[in-house]
Amino acid sequence: GTEHPRWTGRCEGCGAWNSVVEEAPLALSPALARSSGKAKSAELVSLAGVIDNAPRVGSGSAEFDRVLGGGFVPGSALLLGGDPGIGKSTLLLQAAAHVAPQLPVLYFSGEESAAQIQMRARRMGLDKAPLQLATTGNLETMIATLNTERPGFVIVDSIQTVHSDKTESAPGTVSQVRFAAHELTQAAKRSGAIVVFVGHVTKDGQIAGPRLLEHMVDTVMYFEGERGHPFRVLRAFKNRFGATNEIGVFEMVESGLRQVDNPSALFLSERPAEAPGSVVMAAIEGTRPVLIEVQALVSRSALAQPRRTTLGVDPNRLAMIAAVLDKHAGFTFGGHDIFLNITGGLRVTEPAADLAIAAALVSSLLERPIPAGKVIAGEVGLAGEVRSVSQLEPRLREAEKLGFTEAIVPPLAKSGRKGSLTLHPLKKLDDLAEVLF
Repeated sequence: GTEHPRWTGRCEGCGAWNSVVEEAPLALSPALARSSGKAKSAELVSLAGVIDNAPRVGSGSAEFDRVLGGGFVPGSALLLGGDPGIGKSTLLLQAAAHVAPQLPVLYFSGEESAAQIQMRARRMGLDKAPLQLATTGNLETMIATLNTERPGFVIVDSIQTVHSDKTESAPGTVSQVRFAAHELTQAAKRSGAIVVFVGHVTKDGQIAGPRLLEHMVDTVMYFEGERGHPFRVLRAFKNRFGATNEIGVFEMVESGLRQVDNPSALFLSERPAEAPGSVVMAAIEGTRPVLIEVQALVSRSALAQPRRTTLGVDPNRLAMIAAVLDKHAGFTFGGHDIFLNITGGLRVTEPAADLAIAAALVSSLLERPIPAGKVIAGEVGLAGEVRSVSQLEPRLREAEKLGFTEAIVPPLAKSGRKGSLTLHPLKKLDDLAEVLF
C-alpha cells in the first residue's frame, strides 16, 4: 500500500526488494464524470414476459433458409463472406428479388454500378423485381437514405467499401469497417430492418477487417467452392437464430444459383466404378447427413521427403492417420507420395472422416478397389482403435436411402442388418483390410 513517485529497488514501507509495481490510478475521465450524474437507470424486462416474435422472411431458397434457421429474422444483421467471384452478390440478388414483393428492398453497392447490377439481374431474369439500387459508399448518405426510405431489407455490398467522414482512415481499414458496421447495425435494429453485409476475405479465408465485426452481427456465413467447379456450399459459422455449421448446397448455372435438393446423390454421381482409393463416407454437416466421396492416391516417391497433399482435409490429420496405419496395421507409407481429395469442393473437419481416409489410403496402396455398396464412418485413435461417432443413425439412413448395402461402423454398433444395410463393426485397424475387401 505504500506509494512511491518513481520506481525504486527497495520498498520503504516493508523493506522488501523488487516489490514495487507500477499501477495506473482509477479515475473517471472528465466526460464520464460529467455524464455519470445525468445517467438514467435501464428499463428492466422480465425474463418470463411474453415476446411477440415477428415471423421470419423466406429467402426463396430452401437451402438458404436451412442455413438461416428458417428464414431472415426482422431486425437482424447478417455477414456473408467468400472468395471474389464465388457468387455472393448473385445469391443475395436472388434472395432480394424474392423478398421485394413482401418488404421494401434497398441494395447499396460500393463496388458495382447500377448498370452492372441491372445487367446481372436481366441475365438471371430478375430485372422486373421491385428493388431499389443505390451506388454509394458514404456512411452518412446511407444512413440518411435508410431514415428516409425505411426499407425492410438492406444489402450492403460490401462493408469494406463503406467509409465515414467522421473517420480519417481509408475505406476498408479496421476503424472504418468497425464504425460503419456498428452504425448500420444500430440503424437497422432501430427500424426493424434486415441488413446483410457482404464481406471480403483475406488470403487465409477470414473476413477482412476487425474480428469484432463477426461479434457485432447475428449470423456469419461463408460461401465456399472452387471457381472451376459448379457446386457452391453456404456454411453458417455463427447463428443466433439457428444451428451453427449448417450447410446449403447450390449449383452455379447460367441463370444464377440453383439449389441442390439431394447433395449426396449429386456428389456421388461421378464416382468412378471399381477405382482403388475411392471410398464413400457418411458425414454430418450441421444437421444434415451427407454422403461424400473420399479419394486417395498413393504412389512411390522419388523424393527424399515424400509429398503429403490434401484438398478438403487438414494435412495434419492425414499425417496422423498414415502414421497410425504404419504403426498398428502394418501398412508402410514412408516411401510413398500421398494425395487426398474430398470431391465436390467440400471441406471435412469432423473426426468421423478418419476411418474413410484410412480405408482410401489402404485401398490405393494395395491397388484393390472397395466394393461400390460400402459406406464408412468412424474416428481413429492413436492406439489404432476405432471410436464411435455422433449421429450414426441419420448417417446410416442416408446411406440406405441411396442404395448402399454395407456399412463399416465403430464397435458400439451391433453387427447384423439394419434395414437393408449390413453392419460391420470394426474395433481395431488391424482388421481393416479384411473388412474392406
